Amino acid sequence: MKKAFTNLILLDGSENMIPRQGVTVLVEDDRITAVLEECSPDGYEVIDLGGHYLMPGLINLHVHIPASGKPRNKPMDAKKNVKFATANALTRKYMEHMYKSYCRMELLSGVTTFRSVGGVENYDTWIRDLILAGKAAGPRILAGNMAISVPGGHMAGSLAYEATTPDEAVEYVRKIAKDKPDLIKLMVTGGLLDATVKGEPGVLKMAPAIVKSACDEAHKLGFHVAAHVESPQGMQVALENGVDTIEHGAKPTAKTLRLFKERGAVHVATLSPALPYALFDPQVSHVTEMERYNGEVVFHGIIECAKQCLANDIPVGLGTDTGCPYVTHYDMWRELQYFHKCCGVSNSFALHTATRRNAEIAGIGAVTGSIEAGKCADFIVCAGNPLDDLSVLRNLSMVVARGKIFRDPKVKKMPQVEAELDKFI
Repeated sequence: MKKAFTNLILLDGSENMIPRQGVTVLVEDDRITAVLEECSPDGYEVIDLGGHYLMPGLINLHVHIPASGKPRNKPMDAKKNVKFATANALTRKYMEHMYKSYCRMELLSGVTTFRSVGGVENYDTWIRDLILAGKAAGPRILAGNMAISVPGGHMAGSLAYEATTPDEAVEYVRKIAKDKPDLIKLMVTGGLLDATVKGEPGVLKMAPAIVKSACDEAHKLGFHVAAHVESPQGMQVALENGVDTIEHGAKPTAKTLRLFKERGAVHVATLSPALPYALFDPQVSHVTEMERYNGEVVFHGIIECAKQCLANDIPVGLGTDTGCPYVTHYDMWRELQYFHKCCGVSNSFALHTATRRNAEIAGIGAVTGSIEAGKCADFIVCAGNPLDDLSVLRNLSMVVARGKIFRDPKVKKMPQVEAELDKFI
């Protein structure tokens, strides 16, 4: 179980990383034990990487496991789908298969850790524990299980419980906590497809008192709180009442920027899901004129939030919102590309954000996110230099997760999705 990775170019995950040649990465079991000058130490299996680039595995901070990202021609009835998936032993067995398949797909695409932020019942913690036990292949998962919404709120009754009062929200936090998740998720505003008025996506749905009671209880139990937010009003309510991470985001105000800093909160940007609504030809995306307009509001709001947070030294993380139309389990590399192109960051900073910075935001910076002694052996290998072109990350020659090697990883992709999204590389 002692391996020496040699003949490589190292990108260590630091903010100002530069390629390093002539080094060897030593791994014992699931840990990086040393990064040394090029050598072939006794007692180690030598793995020659043929001059390829080795870097930390990608970390995706926003995943919904039980959805594929397959495009659809009409709105999905999430409640109906979840009801069907949990109807009997046979459908539950199929859902277990999907969870295993999608987690393996995430891993083989280079994601060695992800945060799940809304899933069916307690299946997120189930697959997390199955992977930890070595009974399924997949990334390290920081699991959220069911979220908390309100009647008529985002994902209410499907991937989220419906709280009608502050006390009920507290009870739902306690219910979710029984399965030992890693975070609590709130649906503070509506989503893009919940909107009924042009120009008003992300309408505030959750009363401030419910947000506060849920956050207070979650914090008392030791959990961070992530919040689905797609409007300036929702962002202010979330930050004022204790949310730790704003998922998606919206155009910030001076007050919300101040609240971010006062609360030590973080923006988790998700550019992937709004892009098809905002930028695709409607004949392809099958969205209405109102949905396209609102998609542009959300897309540009997320970009502006990320830019202003970065300008004000507020941490920004990256996630894909995997499961939305055209957002697959194998395309985290695209989120880095969008971050680079839309927010004006360097390729190096985008890669740093998707590795070390995301690990720090997730509270596991001491465990993973960079290539250094003592960290978990979570890394990926590719032929090209992502500091020159992030799209090289779409084809990997190796994935290593907790020391286990996956050579020449391949995933089955959707040609329609690839063709449309490649127009925006």
